[in-house]
Amino acid sequence: MKAIVCEKYGSPDVLELREVAKPVPKDDEVLVRIQAVSINDWDWGLLQGSTPIDRLLFGLFRPRNTILGSDIAGLVEATGKNVRQFRQGDAVFGDLSGRWGGFAEYVCAPDTALALKPSGMSFAEAASIPQAAALAMQGLCDIGRIKQGDKVLINGAGGGVGTFAIQIAKQYGVEVTGVDKPAKLDFMRALGFDKVIDYTQQDFTRAGIRYDLVLDVKTNRSPFDYVRALNPGGRYVTVGGSMTRIFHLLLTGPFIRLTHKKTMRLVILEPNKDLAYLNGLFEAGKLTPVLDKLYTLGGVREAMRHFGAGDHKGKVVISLE
Repeated sequence: MKAIVCEKYGSPDVLELREVAKPVPKDDEVLVRIQAVSINDWDWGLLQGSTPIDRLLFGLFRPRNTILGSDIAGLVEATGKNVRQFRQGDAVFGDLSGRWGGFAEYVCAPDTALALKPSGMSFAEAASIPQAAALAMQGLCDIGRIKQGDKVLINGAGGGVGTFAIQIAKQYGVEVTGVDKPAKLDFMRALGFDKVIDYTQQDFTRAGIRYDLVLDVKTNRSPFDYVRALNPGGRYVTVGGSMTRIFHLLLTGPFIRLTHKKTMRLVILEPNKDLAYLNGLFEAGKLTPVLDKLYTLGGVREAMRHFGAGDHKGKVVISLE
């Protein structure tokens, strides 16, 4: 089968399209013929290996997982002998975080990592959902405890997580401000953001405006900067960004809670926990994946460059249909 192989850290130029052995499912696994796979921040971090924390997570000298891609959608090709809920031909999707392997024509996935794809959902839409929508869901609801009347800010609002987060947040009757680069502001307004901030012109942590809940995709400031932007009893939740800043947040969070009475939390993703609920939102017309561009498997280098530049609006997806 064809796959994109990453045998060393670096720029997208290190990615190579190769013929590799087709995987064989174990007893509790499903072999999926991939129709689409989306790019996430973890793929970018695994590719670059640019910080000591990345190296500890992904491999000290070279990537332990040589095929990137975790959010997949495709057709069941075969099942292990213990798999009961799926059969050949089923359309499925899910998040393979920790295993990866999605930038390929086939991948083996645990049966617990997959859900049936709604018939009205395209494979590209399905591949865009698992990680980004789950981070938005768990960040806003499970950790952020969003409630009606909250004043919410989403930092890094024009990417995958942000485009799901605005749709989820609006179901709670809240005011939502989005922060991103100037080229995305009109796009964000069309998505339903009440207010937008160009981060090149204004630092929301120094604007004197406070929020009840901040959902951060970027995490590129000191935790004490974010404290300024929170109302008394406010909640700050990060779902990704600078590993160094996240580590700093984990160290200082208990002190901030004690001294400022404000909560600083990191989402530890529970992969695939919310897929059934997200399917329900999609089928009810309350959640629509926003797709930026579709690339071919051979175009993964270009897709990763586009993703790394941060110019994408919504999700970047590789289509194998």
